[in-house]
Amino acid sequence: MTANTAANDTRSRLLDTALKLFSEHGVEGTSLQMIADELGVTKAAVYYYFKTKDEIAEAVAAPTLHELEQIIEAARTKPNRSAQIDHVLSGFVELIMRQRLLLGLYNGDPGMRRVVDRTFQAPRGEDIRTRMRKVLAGDHPSLAEAISVHVVFTGLAMAGGAPEYANLDDDTLRQNLLAVGRRLLGHPGPKRAAR
Repeated sequence: MTANTAANDTRSRLLDTALKLFSEHGVEGTSLQMIADELGVTKAAVYYYFKTKDEIAEAVAAPTLHELEQIIEAARTKPNRSAQIDHVLSGFVELIMRQRLLLGLYNGDPGMRRVVDRTFQAPRGEDIRTRMRKVLAGDHPSLAEAISVHVVFTGLAMAGGAPEYANLDDDTLRQNLLAVGRRLLGHPGPKRAAR
């Protein structure tokens, strides 16, 4: 194993450990020392990768936010509004399915919410929520359309990370999230080819 591979492995383990501890104790209730102890390393080893707990929380959330941005950008390339909605909704639900622990943390922990909300702002000034709204409801949505998108975006994420649904199998949760999202957006779902 090369030094670079070992460093990436350690960083990955550190982030997995941090997410686990954050979900158990909250961001504010988890110390860098707790992360070091759980990993079996010194606090200095944690500092080698991250200087603050907020940096760790940002790094925990960053891949999910990046993937959401990719889903939105890919949807913008679809030929029509229906295909764009299908792509965003199915992509967002799949992301929720893979990130149930992180979403539960975001939904219930003010420290993680603060960090994620700060990183939601895109470099070009248009945040992820705005881009999601434009794909799902157009550039100039009515108030009702904008609220529907907001409810879908936050509601699906909250339901996907809710502790009361933690024991649901992925297929059941996925089907229900998609059905609710389609119903709230007034979207029938993907078009099926005629037989």
